[in-house]
Amino acid sequence: MAITTKARATHSLEPVQPDPALNKKKFMPYAPAVHIVGACDLMFVSGATASPLYHEHPHVDEEHVHPHDIAEQTRLAMENIKQVLDHVGATWQDVVKVTTYLTDIRDMAAASAATRPYFKDWKPASTTVCINQLSSPGARIELDMIVAVAKQAV
Repeated sequence: MAITTKARATHSLEPVQPDPALNKKKFMPYAPAVHIVGACDLMFVSGATASPLYHEHPHVDEEHVHPHDIAEQTRLAMENIKQVLDHVGATWQDVVKVTTYLTDIRDMAAASAATRPYFKDWKPASTTVCINQLSSPGARIELDMIVAVAKQAV
């Protein structure tokens, strides 16, 4: 099903399903691929954690006190990304690719469940990677995204 809105009149996003019969909710919480049809700009969102979007570099530990709960860390990371989407007039349905970095692969289901209220029925392409450590102690998840942004009228 292609996604097209007024704000996205210059392009549509079409999930690629090589075998639509196997595209059942219980099997695939993401699209194997997303095809962008038409003219748009791409935006690459840097990795976001539960830390504030704007913070000191090098890091000041007091700015990076994270809740232990993976769902809450995921929600905070998504809210950081929402600031970026809102700034350019994009929505969660404009996200074409998500990369999730987890420090414990057992958090995958809970992290995925925490993103569901944002994406609703939209399923961007997705990759999950388990890594040893993130940029600040206590961070358990980092998300980066690629977004198809409608061309702005000049």
